[in-house]
Amino acid sequence: MRIAMVGLRGLPATFGGIEKHVEELGSRLAAAGHEVTVYCRPSYAADPDAIPPEFGYAPPLRGRPGRYRGMILRNLPAPEGKGLEAFVHSGLAVAATLGRGYDIVHFHALGPGLFTPIPKYLSRAGVVQTIHGLDDERGKWGRVAKLLLSTGRGLSVRVPDEVIVVSRDLRFTYRDVHDRHTTYIPNGGPSVRPVAPGATLERFGLTPGGYAMFLGRLVPEKDPGLALQAFAQVDTELRLAVVGDSANTDDFTAQLRELAGRDPRVVMTGYVYGEALAELLTSAALFIQPSQLEGLPITLLEAAAYRLPVVVSDIPPHLEVVGADGPGHRVFPVGDAGALAAAIKQELADPQVSQEGAAQWSADVAEHYDWDQATEALLTVYRRAATRRKR
Repeated sequence: MRIAMVGLRGLPATFGGIEKHVEELGSRLAAAGHEVTVYCRPSYAADPDAIPPEFGYAPPLRGRPGRYRGMILRNLPAPEGKGLEAFVHSGLAVAATLGRGYDIVHFHALGPGLFTPIPKYLSRAGVVQTIHGLDDERGKWGRVAKLLLSTGRGLSVRVPDEVIVVSRDLRFTYRDVHDRHTTYIPNGGPSVRPVAPGATLERFGLTPGGYAMFLGRLVPEKDPGLALQAFAQVDTELRLAVVGDSANTDDFTAQLRELAGRDPRVVMTGYVYGEALAELLTSAALFIQPSQLEGLPITLLEAAAYRLPVVVSDIPPHLEVVGADGPGHRVFPVGDAGALAAAIKQELADPQVSQEGAAQWSADVAEHYDWDQATEALLTVYRRAATRRKR
């Protein structure tokens, strides 16, 4: 099959769950003999020297496509600006798919789905859309952006030949609110790459087992400020590493840095990728995820892969992954800083019990969240969509 991926920033994946999602699935589709083209933004670029040679990374240059893990990368221009970049790039990417003979045009997220009618009515390609989260409910967007995202959500109910959701909670929303059948295909967990303590820990003043960590984009719905408020209430010698940075949320990030500056135990690392991120995950003592809104967070699956004890808010996507509250996988009421502080204290009270609980839930996660299984399920969806369009 010939497949076009639309709606992500690009590859290789650095920050962003959708990018990691497409990288894992797209590389497996390519390895199985399918032609996968990913439409990328020039501003989202990786350091070629940081990519393992076996991934075969050749960046797209001067209008020529690049290559990465068997996939074709095509750059298209995108103006810088909150919301505008994604909107313009998605429209150009969809226009570029016309006339190329794709069997499938696969949209990711609600916003790019504004353009699903174009391939649906101007080509014979099957139109597939993956819903990674209810983006119209995210706190960082203004009124116009939320209106566009709400429109995209409405189109996602009516236009695509197939709709995929990454969590059971999203499946229930589309069934109960929108009366739309969807296919549930969860994200997979990452391959574990333990990295011994070294330059990364030294650079940030961290020691093995001597820090908790938050990992993610610094946006309101992930609520990193709650982690800072709660940690200030915990009497511990551990440090808190806030791993992430602004995602068109500079003012919000500046406020976080001001709050973090009041506690000398807090270190804000900015974005960290690849081997450096693996080093941080390998040596962390605790993983904190206080999000108010998620689809199915790959960051939490990463924590599971590294067998980290976690403390998470009680939103449905988190509960899908960690299950009930217990040692190694504590749950607290979303938005409650006091309850988060209490849960952190519980996990730190008996590290051995915490580690045993983390190992158990990690094994459960590995059994259910698997990229190979997700790829097989995705191919089934593609075949249904392509067959429907041919008819």
